[in-house]
Amino acid sequence: MSATALAGARRPTRYSEEEWKLRVELAACYRLIDHFGMTDLVYNHITARLPYKVDGKEVFLINGFGRHYTEITASNLLRVDIEGRSLDEDEYPVNGPGYVIHSAIHHARHEVTCIIHTHSRAGCAVAALKDGLVPLDQQSMQFHRRVAYHELEGIATDVSERERLITDLGAMNVMILRNHGLLTCGRSVAEAFRRMYYLERACRLQLDVMATGAAMSIPSEKVAEHTARQWEEGTAGNGTVDAIEWPALVRLMEKQDPGFAS
Repeated sequence: MSATALAGARRPTRYSEEEWKLRVELAACYRLIDHFGMTDLVYNHITARLPYKVDGKEVFLINGFGRHYTEITASNLLRVDIEGRSLDEDEYPVNGPGYVIHSAIHHARHEVTCIIHTHSRAGCAVAALKDGLVPLDQQSMQFHRRVAYHELEGIATDVSERERLITDLGAMNVMILRNHGLLTCGRSVAEAFRRMYYLERACRLQLDVMATGAAMSIPSEKVAEHTARQWEEGTAGNGTVDAIEWPALVRLMEKQDPGFAS
């Protein structure tokens, strides 16, 4: 059964087809982040902008604080406003202070639907390197000169940090939070996940190469930029990823535990 059919078959009547599809995709994304080893116990968030407003204000979906990513389902995702205030009653609250980073980006970047933030071991390791990410293969070269950096200011609970974070992010869709972790944005859940998957992969590869102690072969500026443009002009940039990779990943989650779509 396709992701769309699965979503339709289990859709509670209180949700529109559009909202339920987004809920199913976001729940699948939470499960995928866990599947690929990028979770940090019950911390971090993945958020998605809903296609409607409440009282004229934009609404977003987020996980209840305390639920492990393997427990996230389409129906237990919570609706929050731009400040992280929950619009739903649930036994698991919204981690308001932890929503500072997401709210800043959602407020400033209206084209962004989904934001993923992780504290993976490899991501935090690269975030602690002075030179940051060094693209070493053709997959990681999609990030050549396309990664923003934001300096650590402590645990991100201070709303005043929003302005500086947005300034640092600019129009980028990938950010390394120094001594903190990784962040990706996307026009869709699929796009944000693809960026995070390859960003995490790039970090792991870099650490593997550095661990050998041998000199790294770093491609020239010309080759790196050419490869990055190939990514932007190919399937990664024209949305084909949503039609090919993402459905395959959702099917993988369906095989493991179709309960995420409930």
